[in-house]
Amino acid sequence: MASAALAPGLPRGASEGLRKHHLQKCQLSYRNYMKPNIVMVDVGKWPIFTLLSPQEIASIRKACVFGTSANEAIYITHNDEVFVFGLNCSNCLGTGDNQSTIVPKKLEALCGKKINSLSYGSGPHVLLSTEDGEVYAWGHNGYSQLGNGTTNQGITPIQVCTNLLIKRVIEVACGSHHSMALSSDGDVYAWGYNNCGQVGSGSTANQPTPRKVSNCLQTKMVVSIACGQTSSMAVIDNGEVYGWGYNGNGQLGLGNNGNQLTPCRVAALHGVCVLQITCGYAHTLALTDEGLLYSWGANTYGQLGTGNKSNQLSPAQIMVEKERVVEIAACHSSHTSAAKTQGGQVYMWGQCRGQSVVVPHLTHFTCTDDVFACFSTPAVMWRLLSVEHEDSLTVAESLKKEFDSPETSDLKFRVDGKYIHVHKAVLKIRCEHFRTMFQSYWNEDMKEVIEIDQFSYPVYRAFLEYLYTDSVDLPPEDAIGLLDLATSYCENRLKKLCQHIIKRGITVENAFSLLSAAVRYDAEDLEEFCFKFCVNHLTEVTQTTAFWQMDGPLLKEFIAKASKCGAFKN
Repeated sequence: MASAALAPGLPRGASEGLRKHHLQKCQLSYRNYMKPNIVMVDVGKWPIFTLLSPQEIASIRKACVFGTSANEAIYITHNDEVFVFGLNCSNCLGTGDNQSTIVPKKLEALCGKKINSLSYGSGPHVLLSTEDGEVYAWGHNGYSQLGNGTTNQGITPIQVCTNLLIKRVIEVACGSHHSMALSSDGDVYAWGYNNCGQVGSGSTANQPTPRKVSNCLQTKMVVSIACGQTSSMAVIDNGEVYGWGYNGNGQLGLGNNGNQLTPCRVAALHGVCVLQITCGYAHTLALTDEGLLYSWGANTYGQLGTGNKSNQLSPAQIMVEKERVVEIAACHSSHTSAAKTQGGQVYMWGQCRGQSVVVPHLTHFTCTDDVFACFSTPAVMWRLLSVEHEDSLTVAESLKKEFDSPETSDLKFRVDGKYIHVHKAVLKIRCEHFRTMFQSYWNEDMKEVIEIDQFSYPVYRAFLEYLYTDSVDLPPEDAIGLLDLATSYCENRLKKLCQHIIKRGITVENAFSLLSAAVRYDAEDLEEFCFKFCVNHLTEVTQTTAFWQMDGPLLKEFIAKASKCGAFKN
């Protein structure tokens, strides 16, 4: 493994403009990697939503359940209106009074704000950010966790202004009584309760307003943040992980159980590139770009998935025998963990309705959100949830059912001697390439069978199925061929989807082949992703057959670019 070669991919002395551009690309890469993992589900699995009428349920676009007994909820409608209902502990409904309500109340101050990130503390308090980068907070404020400089309870959503007005915040996170915000330029701000150093200021004095977390993060570009009850974590654009705050259970992963008043790098993860991190009550999960899963911290309920209940002071790899992991989930209100694999299997472990599950258990669910609805105590949500309703799937499901159906098709493609049955109308509606093709054919005597010889059967079938389903199910190696097709047919959305698949399937063995394909098909974002992966795993990649079989010009270009990034420095 290359040593300092794992630097963020910028030469020393780069201009501030170049650094900002690089950070935006890294954040986009991280968020694009994560985006396909978002599975839209039915909020009806959470008991509190049984209080709503079918009409109210049908109006929900995003939602979050929180509270000590999962007895409070906020939801956003398709019209971008914001409603809350439930117990209203510590005014965390933000309605301006301290009354509980089973009838949803509208939060006028947030309507139309386009909420993109939401988190809650068990204090309780609520924090959210909008697409415009504004931050709002309300609820309990005994430790200034609302960031307004006072300890007065927040009875309605108030914008967090100090030090954040000039920033565009893209992500928020809450501990029990402290708060964090991540700006689009990679800076982290923290405030609130600081008895264990969870604000990262170097002291244990509470922080009444947002303060930039600096020290060893001063020159780093943060792309993701997470909070445990009294701990804080951050992921850097080069995949390094930093932690600070309470460490009594080893939740910072530093190999000891001493608290940290400033960010400290998780040295045990050196040599891996972390893409996602998430915190439970007192444990942490990390997912690497190779789909490897690590856990550390408290383990009283088996929430680390190591097969025992012993705390882990340093990261331990789990689910080693399982297929590649693409998503991890935890929530600082519970001791439950979940993960989803590339094949769509969902596992859970930790506290399960009062029982302890010490090894990852395969569930019948299709998304990690359902784990928290059905197994977690309390049954809160681990993220702001996107919702999809059954009645909106009717047309999509019907199209999917009729793909490759000989009974209803009016056209066949023959690829590698195999037939694929399709419908001309669907192809004309969905694809400009076919619209043009069919117009050029004679109307009355149009062929019933079209021969395809420039693409393989799996690739062409996947393409036609995509036109019916908007989704692709291919291994990364075949996705390269589909990327070629998407480029030829000018299908930009499909091109991006192929890039997502390739990113998820990248390994040391195929990384250089995928990089070569990205260059060949002029996929800049994918090229940057593959290049970073190759640099972050330089030693292993250079020992693969694909690396040494690469054509001379590409090999020279890679070596030159990697050298500029400091990849070959000791």
